[in-house]
Amino acid sequence: MTSLNLAKLHPKAAERIQPFFEQILSGHQAKIHSLVVTGSALTEDFDSKKSDVNSLIVLKDMDLKFLEAIAPLGKKYGKQKVAAPLIMTPEYITGSLDVFPIEFLNFKLIHHTAFGEEILDNIEIHSRDLRHQCEWEIKTKLIGLRQGYLGAQADRRLLSENFGSIITGAIPLFRGIVFLLQNQTPIQQSAVIQALSDAVAIDTSVFSTALQVKQKKIKPSVDEFNEIFENYYAALEKLGRIVDEITV
Repeated sequence: MTSLNLAKLHPKAAERIQPFFEQILSGHQAKIHSLVVTGSALTEDFDSKKSDVNSLIVLKDMDLKFLEAIAPLGKKYGKQKVAAPLIMTPEYITGSLDVFPIEFLNFKLIHHTAFGEEILDNIEIHSRDLRHQCEWEIKTKLIGLRQGYLGAQADRRLLSENFGSIITGAIPLFRGIVFLLQNQTPIQQSAVIQALSDAVAIDTSVFSTALQVKQKKIKPSVDEFNEIFENYYAALEKLGRIVDEITV
């Protein structure tokens, strides 16, 4: 068996993903370009009780038979908080950088190649594409905020779950905005919010509050959630205007 390099992962994440990767390599190594770990498993944000281990399997060529072969592994490893991997090819990656620049920027910033050839280090994210997706994401998230708030029906538990999901999805966006304005961005979630605050002339403290809600460090009342919603929505609207004015 070809050895895996998992040294950069949180120990618990490495423990979970290793047998999954080994099982894939045992039967399909000839098809694999690279096995890549992405996301919180490589950062201080990893929570061994809550965080999934995310990965990217890069195939030399797209092979639907490979998907059929590994599909039964999903239930087994899903219980161990190993998320279903993203399956791509080198050709798909190079052809998708203009469509998903936020996602690939975050992959580039936070990844570790456990097996095979490095592919993400040298991808190039164009500012024009990144600015366009940031604009789209903000407008989409504003719609999602309104729908989620109404759907929670003033239920404290649902409001907490919604804000946890909202801030998780917003962090990659914030990295994209910081990158546009500063051409660099930190990795840790709290540091990303601080970098965003430093880069734009608006109060971003509500994003830190939402992160604390997700981490269950605070448990707001319904009235407090109403205030968080209003402040979050206003801050996101202001970010949208700033992104609209970025020239690239």
